Amino acid sequence: MSADAQMLAFDPDCHIFSGCGFPAPGLHTFMYEPLFTVGGFEFSKPMLLALLGTAVVVGFFWAAFNKPKLVPGKMQMVGEAGYDFVRRGIVYEIIGKKDGEKYVPLMVSLFFFVWILNLWSIIPLAQFPVTSLIAFPAGLAIIVYVLWVGLTFKTHGFVGGWKNITGYDKSLGAVLPLVVVIEFFSNLLIRPFTHAVRLFANMFAGHLLIVMFTLASWYLMNGIGIAYGSVSFVMVLVMTVFELFIQAVQAYVFVLLASSYIQGALAKSH
Repeated sequence: MSADAQMLAFDPDCHIFSGCGFPAPGLHTFMYEPLFTVGGFEFSKPMLLALLGTAVVVGFFWAAFNKPKLVPGKMQMVGEAGYDFVRRGIVYEIIGKKDGEKYVPLMVSLFFFVWILNLWSIIPLAQFPVTSLIAFPAGLAIIVYVLWVGLTFKTHGFVGGWKNITGYDKSLGAVLPLVVVIEFFSNLLIRPFTHAVRLFANMFAGHLLIVMFTLASWYLMNGIGIAYGSVSFVMVLVMTVFELFIQAVQAYVFVLLASSYIQGALAKSH
């Protein structure tokens, strides 16, 4: 049985006091069978949502800035506001205006791409945050990781790059070897892992909670359970509103961390 069938097409007559157990959501909630195959590549619902999210971001900014006007229209105003929010509120604040300007397009793309992938969770018919699958946050984190490592060695050279990564500072004295080892593993191994997992874990947990309360609302709609089902439905609404906030925050945090990594790579001294 596919994940859609397990998660959504459960027995509509299954309620509390009817003799069936609660159809609790689990890992199957995040597993989707391929919908079709093209040239040996299998396309599942999350992959299609990721592609659609890409099209939405590209299409929006193309529509906003394809024919910019001195007196901007509504679409251009929204696009400029979004672009300026990331540029001034994140990139300039973390990296600086001079060094950060060239990285603004990348950070704007990352922010809105991550946000859209998160936002699918509450969009009717889609109803799935693509970033709740670790492969997507990991792929984006790898892009940032490669850029950070490349900039570190490009800015500081081979020896200076390793000093930057390991936090090498002779003034640390006897604790220097310990600091070097900790910084090495922290920066090269733990950093990309936590960058991806932070986004993944929040979206995974949020989606699981919404699905659980949604299923519980229906399951409790029987006899006295209706009172509890109503409370569960209110929780669905509350969790959805809260998830809207978390989705934006996680996009912000992901880009904030990416900017801080780049700033560290460009810093003249560790």
